[in-house]
Amino acid sequence: MRAAQLARYNCLLLLAFAHTATSFKVFIDGSAGTTGLQVRDRLKNRPEITLIDPPDSMRKDESTRKEFMLKSDVTILCLPDSASSDSARWLTESGDTNTVLIDASTAFRVDPDFTYGFAELCEGQREAIKKSKRISNPGCYPTGFIALTRPLVSGGLLPEGSSLTVNAISGYSGGGKQLMEIHEAGEAEPWGAYGFNLAHKHLPEMSLYSKLGKAPIFQPQVGSFPQGMVVSVPLHYGSLAEGVTGEKIWKELKGWYKDSKFVKVMELESGEYLERGAFLRPDTLMNTNKMELFVFANDSAQQCVLCARLDNLGKGASGAAVQNMNLALGLDEDAGL
Repeated sequence: MRAAQLARYNCLLLLAFAHTATSFKVFIDGSAGTTGLQVRDRLKNRPEITLIDPPDSMRKDESTRKEFMLKSDVTILCLPDSASSDSARWLTESGDTNTVLIDASTAFRVDPDFTYGFAELCEGQREAIKKSKRISNPGCYPTGFIALTRPLVSGGLLPEGSSLTVNAISGYSGGGKQLMEIHEAGEAEPWGAYGFNLAHKHLPEMSLYSKLGKAPIFQPQVGSFPQGMVVSVPLHYGSLAEGVTGEKIWKELKGWYKDSKFVKVMELESGEYLERGAFLRPDTLMNTNKMELFVFANDSAQQCVLCARLDNLGKGASGAAVQNMNLALGLDEDAGL
């Protein structure tokens, strides 16, 4: 009996060792950029992940990048749109069917051949990401907008085709290294709005994945803080389904995200989340993969404002990329997050 128990114990030890010894090779193409650096920081100390890197002198060399993509289990693209398109084409032309490709640019966010990497989007999205070899990371602003509106459209509270306005402010890191250098040199305005051509590159995914089928008027802004974001959507009850109140909206969101590890619906109209009882700070979730949703309602005025707070470089970029990688590799969804 003792010998049998010892043999079983040794077997379990071997299985445990084999499990912990499994290492997935990850190539970050664009690892020197803002998002790439954050992805690296999130992965560098994980025992089940091996980061593979070309020499600095070769990291922009086309043949070297192709080589590293093909020998990786996962390639995370942190590149401009055109470069991401080239990389995806190379992988397709190579005939490779094993490498998981996660693209953090806008190049493939509405491409039907890519799975949209917002696991909390709807029932079944998490499973779709797990099975996919081509994943498009959501944009930072769309993450907040879609999180607020998709449940309301799906639940029949917000009609498809509704005309919405989105106001959003992001930390200056959202503009990449160039804007970061300007702000950190003290040469930038304290606040700035942009996107006045009303053709922001995030609009297609906002329209598609919210299920509105119509682009909102989107007014993005940049503040003089490095990371963080608040996305706000004001609503008139007259544009909603009959009988909708702030509490009904809150309950719809609360039910939608009840099992989410990263998205939390905050208590209805609670002032405890506001600085000095008045101000919603955008930077309180910095360096996390969390997102908080708020409903501020005035039923007597028949109005409410929905807000999403997240880190533009966390849940809005690198955190989401790692979450998607975890799902695609069959790891714990919140590993490293």
